[in-house]
Amino acid sequence: YEEIELLRLTIVKKNGEKTDYDKSKIETGIRRALIKRPITEEKIIKLLGDIEYAIQALEKSEVTTKEIGKIVLKKLKESDEVAYVRFASVYKSFGSVESFKKELDMLDNN
Repeated sequence: YEEIELLRLTIVKKNGEKTDYDKSKIETGIRRALIKRPITEEKIIKLLGDIEYAIQALEKSEVTTKEIGKIVLKKLKESDEVAYVRFASVYKSFGSVESFKKELDMLDNN
């Protein structure tokens, strides 16, 4: 995979603050979610490339963290359901065990 350059992309955080796109932040989150999962380095690199491609495909100069989070969740769900749940637990900040269970139930129903 060729690496996609997203040099001029601005990220809009939940609080409205804007920052430059930083590929390493997504990679760190993905790698944490995939700890001790049976996925090769090659597949991780492909997953990261797929995520960046999806971000690039939005064709926007500003992207919200919410949009990026949705892309990451979608790609993780396709790759590894355990990693998806791990990432979702941080990204979605579940307020209760019940909300976490609902997410697991939705995963089971798909």
